[in-house]
Order: sequence, then structure tokens, then C-alpha cells
Amino acid sequence: MKNYRWIVVVLLFFATSINYIDRQIIGLLKPILEKQFHWTETDYGRIIMAFSITYAAGLLFFGRMIDRIGTKAGYTLSIILWSCAGMLHALIKTTTGFILARGFLGIGESGNFPAAIKAIAEWFPQKQRALATGLFNSGSSIGAVIAPIIVPLILAAFGWQMAFVITGLLGFIWLIFWLTFYEIPQRKKNLSPQELEFITQDGPEPTPAATSPAQNANQPIKWIKLLTFRQTWSFIVGKFLTDPIWWFFLFWLPSYFSSTFSLDLSKPSLQLGTIYLATTIGSIGGGFLSSRLIRNNWPVFKARKTTLLLAAFCVLPIVFAKNVHNSWSAVALISLAAAAHNAWSANIFTIVSDMFPKHALSSVTGIGGMAGSVGGILFPILAGYLLDFYKLQGHIVTGYNILFTICGFVYLLAWLIIHFLTPKMKKVSLP
Repeated sequence: MKNYRWIVVVLLFFATSINYIDRQIIGLLKPILEKQFHWTETDYGRIIMAFSITYAAGLLFFGRMIDRIGTKAGYTLSIILWSCAGMLHALIKTTTGFILARGFLGIGESGNFPAAIKAIAEWFPQKQRALATGLFNSGSSIGAVIAPIIVPLILAAFGWQMAFVITGLLGFIWLIFWLTFYEIPQRKKNLSPQELEFITQDGPEPTPAATSPAQNANQPIKWIKLLTFRQTWSFIVGKFLTDPIWWFFLFWLPSYFSSTFSLDLSKPSLQLGTIYLATTIGSIGGGFLSSRLIRNNWPVFKARKTTLLLAAFCVLPIVFAKNVHNSWSAVALISLAAAAHNAWSANIFTIVSDMFPKHALSSVTGIGGMAGSVGGILFPILAGYLLDFYKLQGHIVTGYNILFTICGFVYLLAWLIIHFLTPKMKKVSLP
């Protein structure tokens, strides 16, 4: 086969879609479950926090482990864990049980992005990695759109337990295709010599030498060593500052449209659907742009940074959301910002594979992903405080306006820090 690498992207796309479907079910079933199990808002907050904390910690664990055991085995373990954890929800009878189940789900789901980014680096040369990353990363947006459609249908036909069971089974169906079709290019039997040559056109990476006969030459680099590099910190800062904005768009926008424009959330929302569709376009478009610039003979790092800067400027107009007076004007501004975030995400993930050798790639992705998750935990605390403060004063829209202003400028701040830490492209050498 001459274009087998795109089959790999399809596999990663569906895994990421399933990942986001599974993590959103609890929010879609909240009205049913809180009545049956008598949840308070504090109970529900603890359930969500359990996922957030274990997801952040799991990124470190899976990042290092995938570098040790390989992409195929690491992704297999990840999806088995999260699919089993998702199906386990159907057996839960207590609030504590849901907290534990969400914790296990967070650990399992944390393996998705470290494994996917490593797979892209294994199957694509630098000039196509951002496009491939944008394509599979769009699965997060598709999952966010699909979940509100299929979960209510399963709920109406079979009950809430089967919603967890059926969506959990999707992971095992995907696993059949993954085990059947995935292997690194050098071991893929039906791969054409022309495609293998295309994939490896950037040249071989130096293999770290073992210091003793018993040491595995591909043993993952220690985290403390990775933290000594500016390149690691540029990724950490980029994820820590910008990932919380995506979570804000994902979880707070329904409430914003409800309180500001009296949107009826009991019905399918065309406004929210439009925003999530825009994120898909942004993910693919951002990956396409930097890949196209590289094909036009731009230096790799210049193409990535230019695309990141363009994405940062595209987020900036969201600060004017306070001046709009109808929902569709707000949709236009937020759609542009959300699309720009996914364009940013596609390229900041790809920068890791530009700066680090493959045997450390998942570890660095895990470290940066954990930083983004920590930011995702802290930002809702700030958001909740601001919204509660202005809600008591009868001006909750002011709270949203402050949050949108933060969203608008944080990407430019992140870009400046990344530029300061890594002004030039330099591949990290890991002896």
C-alpha cells in the first residue's frame, strides 16, 4: 500500500472520538443520576474532580510507559482500561462508586494523546505531522458533537446503565482494528518501499547507547532530565496556559448562552453545534497551514511558530464578546476562538516531535499534558469564583466578560514565552 499512513490517522481519529464520548457521558446523564443517587452539586464536583486529578497523573504514567513498551502495546492498555472503567459505571450503586469509577476512567483515558502523538511521529515526516495531528485531534470535537446525540437515544431505549455499556464497547471494537492494522513502519509487511522512504525522509535518529550490556538502549529518559531542557518548558507553558481555555469552552459555554441569551438547553442547540463544528475545521486547518508552509520550503520551526501566532491573534477578538447583543454574533466570535485553539493545539503537539527524539516523545507529551490538566483544574476555580461573585450582584455577564478577556490574551502570552524559551529550532540531544 502506498498511503498506509492515513489509515493510521483514521485509527487515531476514531480512538480520540471515543475518548471524548466516554468522558462526556457523566455530564449528559447528570439530570438522571443526581435524582436517582441524590447527588448534591458538591457530590458531582467531586466526581468530576476525581477524573481531572487521575487524568493529570495518568499522563505522566502513560507517557513514560508508552516510551518503554511502545505505541501499539501502550495504546492497547490505555483503551482497555478506559473502556472497562466506562462500562463499570453501569454497576455502580453509590456516589463513592462513581468517584472511583471516574478516577479509573481518567487514568485510562490519559494514554490517548501520548500514544497518538508518538504514532504520528512514527508514521509521518515533519512536513506532514501537523496536518496528521490536526486530523486525528479533530476527533475530540466530533466526539463532543456525537455524544449529545447518541447518549439520549440509548438512554431512551435501554436506560442509563446501557449508555455506559454500549459506549464502552466502542473501545473494544476499535481495539480489534488497532491490533489488526497498526505496526511501526519498519515492521509493516505490506508497506511499499516508496512510502517507507517518504516516512523516513527526515533521516534516522541517533539511538541512545546503553551504558551497560543489561541496560535497554531505548529505556525512557528520566523526567528530571527532561525538565532541564528549555524545549520541555516551552511545551509545558504552552499547555498550562491554553488547555484551560478549551475546557472553559467545552463546559461553560452552555451556561453562558443560557444565562446571557436565554438559550433552552433542553433542546438541541444549533449555536453550540456550530461552535464545535468550527473547532474541527480549526484543527484540520491549523495542521494544514504549517504543513503547507513547510512544503513551500519554510523552516520547520518558523512554520510552526507562525501558525501558532496566527492562531493567537484569531483568539483575540473574543474580548469583544461583551459588546454583542445577539447569540449568533457571540457564536461567530467564540467559533473563531475555539477553532483557533484547535489550530494551536495541532501545532503545539507537533512541536514536541520536532524538538525531541521519538524515544522521549510520549514522556514529554505526558509532562506537558499533565501541566495542561492542572491548568484545567485551576481555571474552573477562578471561573466559578468570578461567576458566583457577579451573579450575587446580578451581573453574571460581567463575570463572563472578564473570562473572555483572559481567554483573548492568554495565547499571545503563551506564544511570547514559547518564543523566549525556544527562539530557534534545536533538536534535543539525549545521550
